[in-house]
Amino acid sequence: MSVWSAVLLTAAGCYLCKLLGLSVPAGLLDRPAVRRFAALAPVALLAALTALQTFGHGVHGLGVDPRAAGLAAAGAALWCRAPFLAVVLVAVVVTALVRLL
Repeated sequence: MSVWSAVLLTAAGCYLCKLLGLSVPAGLLDRPAVRRFAALAPVALLAALTALQTFGHGVHGLGVDPRAAGLAAAGAALWCRAPFLAVVLVAVVVTALVRLL
């Protein structure tokens, strides 16, 4: 399969997924369980992605590297109610310093 075939197949899949979402009846979307799921699913997916990118090492399983220190520093900055840009800068600086050591 060529790259362009994969791109076109992915684009068609995304279009069909969007079309499927638009064809869902409004009554189904107004249910409390669906609303609760729609509110919590993005948070859970983002947390899982963050954990996988921080601690995942491909086929070798889990591991700890400088990104974990940056994530911990970002968590501490969030706990201190720092602005978003400051949280990102703290995480970057701590990760860079740990990599230098």
